[in-house]
Order: sequence, then structure tokens, then C-alpha cells
Amino acid sequence: MLRAPAVAGRFYPGHPQELRAMIEGFLEPAAQPAGALAAVCPHAGYIFSGAVAGKVLSRVQIPRRVLVMGPNHQGLGQRAALMSRGAWQTPLGAVQLDAKLGTEILSRSALAAEDSLAHQYEHSLEVQVPILQCLREDFLLTPLCLSLLSFAECEQLGRDIAGAIQALGEPVLMVASTDMTHYESAQQAQAKDSKALEAILALDPQGLYRTVTGLRISMCGVLPTTVALAAALELGATAAELVAYTNSGAVTGDTREVVAYAGLIIK
Repeated sequence: MLRAPAVAGRFYPGHPQELRAMIEGFLEPAAQPAGALAAVCPHAGYIFSGAVAGKVLSRVQIPRRVLVMGPNHQGLGQRAALMSRGAWQTPLGAVQLDAKLGTEILSRSALAAEDSLAHQYEHSLEVQVPILQCLREDFLLTPLCLSLLSFAECEQLGRDIAGAIQALGEPVLMVASTDMTHYESAQQAQAKDSKALEAILALDPQGLYRTVTGLRISMCGVLPTTVALAAALELGATAAELVAYTNSGAVTGDTREVVAYAGLIIK
């Protein structure tokens, strides 16, 4: 199965040369990439959030296997929808899906299910892929689209993913795709988001889940971020770093109603 890009030409350029040039402008040539268990990256249109994602991923060694987890904005398909067969097409070429890692996750998780429907129109995972392609052309992709999970389900899924990664015996980078507060003033967004970021930096997945739900923070990717944190802890994570925080007002000049973006690395 070949998944066609759903948002090329809208969230990012559809022309290969234009897309590559834009992404290269986001990357940090002087960065010294280091190993990481997970990265947290935003998924808005590149003009708004591409610089944050580029800054984060420039600082991470991209291994052969990458698991990208994102929220389900469309409401289609399974609650933990995974694709393990075929390829994803972008303007930069096709990325093969990782049947081996996908099979390991599916064999361990009662929640994860093979499902392409959830991914058909979803942008939150797709926008990460061209940036990863610019950093490593030959990586294998495992896309996992998440919705409507309790904290207990997030925690168990994280453990199952960690077990799958350990069974492979080689590095896997998890990328949790999320934007932060939506459609509030920049000041309100930062006040709310600081609470969520504190929990991520404390490596506290339950604290993150409770904070976002309790304070009604419109962090659309709280589920993938919670799952990534839970998995990273199982894999021995010891620290998290905030690389960048900004909002759409930095581009539009209007800070009265923004969408906020954060980039983090978990090691």
C-alpha cells in the first residue's frame, strides 16, 4: 500500500526542490546530533512551526527506525491505528514502513491495530516525514495515530512500545507530534503551556495527562506525548530538554489569538 500525501501544497510545499530548500532553512548546520529516545515536535504549517521541528530534529541522531505518533484530528479509524506495510509518499520520495517494528508492537499491544483509514487524511504525522527525510533518506517509518485514550491505556501502550523496541535490540527514535495551546492570547497560552512543559521536563507522563485534562489545555498531541514519555521511561530516560517554544504570532504579528508550538528532546 502506498499512502499519498494529504497536505502537500498546503502545510508544506508540494514541489520537491522548494520543499527541500525550505526544510534546509529550518535545520541547524552547526548542530551536533546526539542520541535520543524521543523528540516532541509541532505539526502546523511549516511557515509557523517548521523552524521548531527543524531545530529539534537537527540535534538528534536519526536512527534507521523512527516511530512517529500523532493525534487523530479526523476521527477516523482505530484509537491506536498503526501502519506497518507499504510506504508513505512525500514530494521527496517514498518512505518504507517498518514491518518488523510494527509487528513487534502489534504482537504486544491489545490496543494497537493495523489500520490505514486513520492515516488517510491526517496531517500530524505526515508533516514530520519530509524533515526526517532531509536528515536521513533511508529511515524506516512506523506511523501510529492516537485518539480517545485514558492515562492507563497511554501508559500500557508506552510499555508495549518499549518492549517492542527492546526486542529489536537497536535504536528507535520516537517522535511525538503535537501543537500546544490553540486560539488563546500568547500570554494565556504561555501560562497554560508552561504547566504542561513542566510535566514533560519532569518526565512525568501522568502529570502531563492530568495537567492537560485538568486545566483544559488544548494540546492536541497530549496522547502521543504521554505515550512517548511512558515508553521513554521504560527505556531508561533520565532527562528532557526544552529546545524551543513559540507561537503563530511570531509570524503573523497578531498575539491576541495564537497557536503555540514547543520542541523537546527526551534522552
